[in-house]
Amino acid sequence: MGYVAVKGGTAAIEASIKRLKYERLKDEEIIEVNTILSTMRTMVDQVMSESSLYSPFLAALAIKQAEGSMEEAVFLMRAHRSTLPRLYYSQIVESESMLVERRISASFKDIPGGQLLGATYDYTHRLLDFHLTEENAEENEQWLRDYKNELQTVEGSEDVQYFPKVVDYLREEGLFETYELDNTLPKDITKESLQFPASRSERLQVLTRGQTGAVTSLGYASLRGYGQVHPTVGEVRVGAIPIYVEHPNELETDEEDHFYIGDIKATEVESFVPVSMKNDKGGEELEFEIGYGVCYGQNETKAIAMSTLDQCLEHPESDFPTHDEEFVLLHIDSVESTGFISHLKLPHYVTFQSKLDSIRQVKKGVQKDAN
Repeated sequence: MGYVAVKGGTAAIEASIKRLKYERLKDEEIIEVNTILSTMRTMVDQVMSESSLYSPFLAALAIKQAEGSMEEAVFLMRAHRSTLPRLYYSQIVESESMLVERRISASFKDIPGGQLLGATYDYTHRLLDFHLTEENAEENEQWLRDYKNELQTVEGSEDVQYFPKVVDYLREEGLFETYELDNTLPKDITKESLQFPASRSERLQVLTRGQTGAVTSLGYASLRGYGQVHPTVGEVRVGAIPIYVEHPNELETDEEDHFYIGDIKATEVESFVPVSMKNDKGGEELEFEIGYGVCYGQNETKAIAMSTLDQCLEHPESDFPTHDEEFVLLHIDSVESTGFISHLKLPHYVTFQSKLDSIRQVKKGVQKDAN
């Protein structure tokens, strides 16, 4: 959009950019990118998720450049992402192959493979820890040594352990419907504009890229009363998922010939949503549908909210706004929403003066009629 010519404003813009740098440097403190990378993992994860670019280092760099502004950091990451060549497409990822760090279920106390609490703030007291103001490297190194020694004394197998899906256990009992695999290639919303009605693959892409607060807010709205969708979390799992690509010069290769290029840390959620269905006799009976959520890094709240909205958007017949895919999908993108709100700061001289002239003309006409 063009609102005002840049001509004549170059000097002012350059001065503004210098002032911005001054505000960042004036206290003469420097935060290293590696410091952000090592100490602000949840912020790094959030920026990667919303920018759909998995690079912890670049996310930390964007956070430093943006001075901690999440929307600005995401904007920087997406802009950089648009310059990158797309060399390969990875093979389909099966989350059963995740190297799990954390795995819990709110639906069952005992699940196949057991619950694994992992690292989480869920069980901590929400009290400010003033000891962090006196933190020093020597004490941290000693704590790490003690913790690693403690881990070595814990008995356990060194073999890689994979955890089964909770929903598969229920499907074996016939409690959840089994569907045939849909191998339809997903549409890439970063290469094709979003069209409505959207496919589920498109909806999931928008949701996983969505601004964390917006996705959480709409998920909460659905829980609170707009549709009254109240899922039970069947499983939350956090861990590393291996990524493979095919040989670039061979059209058909066996799975064992695929190349391992690394792994990504991700959060995956499957929620069980109770729904009333008509049976053969015309009566109603309770069944469960699955809502799905996934995002880069560890961001469980967003993934759970995403799974709620996923199930909502599978039922567009509802009148509630959280079931309207245009309402949800067009208003959760951090770059789109921040950009459009921020554009209100740009000059609107012509349009506003035109409105003022219209009001003045109306008032003059009213005064003439009164006289």
